[in-house]
Amino acid sequence: MHNFTPLSGLIGGALIGLASALLMLSAGRLAGVSGILGGLLTASSDRAWRIAFIAGLIVAALVGPLFGAPGAARLSSSNLALYAVAGLLVGFGSRMGNGCTSGHGVCGFARFSMRSITATLVFMGVAVVTVLIVRHGFGG
Repeated sequence: MHNFTPLSGLIGGALIGLASALLMLSAGRLAGVSGILGGLLTASSDRAWRIAFIAGLIVAALVGPLFGAPGAARLSSSNLALYAVAGLLVGFGSRMGNGCTSGHGVCGFARFSMRSITATLVFMGVAVVTVLIVRHGFGG
């Protein structure tokens, strides 16, 4: 394993948990990114906090490297159509699963939601199988 950074992982996880708790306490909403973005794209009345949340995600990714955070990962392919299809599939899966990994994994787990716990276990299981296939292939 390389790039093992338990301290930064612990700090990042704590910040995600704190942000999720603050959103729940202040707005009574879950910090599921797909739901927040979905509500922003529809005609909802609570657009201000949604815009602030999504803008915060984007600004943090842009400003973070100025303070020593790792920059964006390099793309493994220059095929933009591949990324577009992958993005659409992720969006479709989030909609079909009634939420994304952040909503189910962080907020749903914290609320002991059986649906979210099950979804998170499925996400993690599929991720493990995907890594095994990509890294080790089907016979090679």
